[in-house]
Amino acid sequence: MNVPLVDLKAQYDSIKEEIDEAMRNVIEDSAFVGGKYVRSFEKNFKDYLGVNHCIGVGNGTDALYIALKSLGIKEGDEVITAANSFIATSEAISNTGAKVVFVDCKEDSYNIDPGKIEGVISEKTRALVPVHLYGQPVEIEPILDIAQKYNLYTIEDAAQAHGAKYRDKKVGNFGDLAIFSFYPGKNLGAYGDGGAVVTADENLAKRVKMFANHGRMDKYNHEFEGVNSRLDGLQAAILDMKLRYLEKWNNKRRKIAKRYEKELKGIVGTPSVINDVRHVYHLYVIRIKNRDKVREMLSRKGISTGIHYPIPLPFLKAYEYLGYSPRDFPVVYSIKDEILSLPIHGSMNEEDVSWVIQQLKNILYEIEE
Repeated sequence: MNVPLVDLKAQYDSIKEEIDEAMRNVIEDSAFVGGKYVRSFEKNFKDYLGVNHCIGVGNGTDALYIALKSLGIKEGDEVITAANSFIATSEAISNTGAKVVFVDCKEDSYNIDPGKIEGVISEKTRALVPVHLYGQPVEIEPILDIAQKYNLYTIEDAAQAHGAKYRDKKVGNFGDLAIFSFYPGKNLGAYGDGGAVVTADENLAKRVKMFANHGRMDKYNHEFEGVNSRLDGLQAAILDMKLRYLEKWNNKRRKIAKRYEKELKGIVGTPSVINDVRHVYHLYVIRIKNRDKVREMLSRKGISTGIHYPIPLPFLKAYEYLGYSPRDFPVVYSIKDEILSLPIHGSMNEEDVSWVIQQLKNILYEIEE
């Protein structure tokens, strides 16, 4: 039996007629850049989140870069973010000219530790970028308190958290701005790259929209230099159609996670869920000894796994110039060789889940003997 980490083919097969119709409509209308399909998705996604404004852009990395630039982040500034995320988070910060400053994670949730943020704030700090990692909302209230205390901007990196909730609100509602990625493997994924910036602030929304479209609102009236980063019509139509299924797929992920938790707790390190949140399990990340050996043995059984992420950001070659050492991030450093992402997606069936659980148990029993 083969159980992929993500199964986009199975997802497509389940909604093939609707997807094909959505793409055909865009092609027949030649609405490839901008137009009604992009506007429709932007409206429906902002309504789903409960925010005032949504601006579709080329990808999630662009979304964060554009958000930062729209807040005026520039060379000489410092921006604080999580030590464990994909490089897109830190890369977008560096590309503004600002210095990225990392903070260790919490051992239970893997999210940035709010208690360690104030210790790295300097007179150059301009913004905080908390990451809702793996689909679990960060503890956002203490982060917002810190931002208010030091007069800092907050941008939520919600690239992995479509539909996740903190208390009674979906993520995307808390920062000055929030960003989403629609990379194909995400809970809400396109059939190519795509991203969005959302906000409650009308002026910020206008700035974001202009920056993403060459610094203009009208065709040749460029008020400043921006970039070219636009969500295209085909991706917008696909996302708009798939948005109808997002809650169903998220609930399926949560059901799978609940079963993993029930049957694997005490055998491996299962992820903790903080109080008053809805985790949407973009990834189900366990902690396990002999990780690489277990992963290889699972692969032989047809079970695909992932490591998110094998090298924490501060220890990538790209950030050697910052001079960090393991003692600066003891938690993220201690878990890097133990974390393993198990298959979880909206197309998994009970048989798939049972196979993963049973094979993992068998492998751990075999290793212990």
